[in-house]
Amino acid sequence: MTKYSNMDINPEVAAVFDAYPDDIKPKLMFLRKLILDTAASIGDVGELEETLKWGEPSYLTPKTKSGSTIRIAWKKSQADQYSLFFKCTANLIPAFKERFPEKFNFGGNRSLDFHIHDEVPTKELSLCIALALTYHRNKKLTFTERWNMMEKITSPFTEAVQGKGSAVRKGDDVQDDTVNTNP
Repeated sequence: MTKYSNMDINPEVAAVFDAYPDDIKPKLMFLRKLILDTAASIGDVGELEETLKWGEPSYLTPKTKSGSTIRIAWKKSQADQYSLFFKCTANLIPAFKERFPEKFNFGGNRSLDFHIHDEVPTKELSLCIALALTYHRNKKLTFTERWNMMEKITSPFTEAVQGKGSAVRKGDDVQDDTVNTNP
């Protein structure tokens, strides 16, 4: 298993995170850590690249090309919301909607949106991230087959997340399978 949790942040990406408001930055950094920890739990996604796409922190699997790009975003025009964006043609959001219709707010076929005061369903979100990071390996499977694959390859990690494991930032309030990232 590759360790990404301690991965040095790309300086250009760090500058973007540093420009976010103080109440938003920890939430976005939490999403970053969850992406890194999820990638590490899968292991065979290969090297994870952190870069900027459309000026937003983005995560890719350039060597294995196993995944679809994941972007973290906050927009001043929607100051009380932050999001994880996925390629809209990758049919990831429809898979998330089918599996977790009540757990997330969906931005069409492009994003999972979180209100600034939302509790983040960490276990479910890590499964969605895993599905995106392995998209090119599982895109021809049915939604059910894809989710079964994710359950198998992420089971120890998602159990650790649910049990206040490594994906939970120190100081976060953990209740059941959600994380409250409010200060």
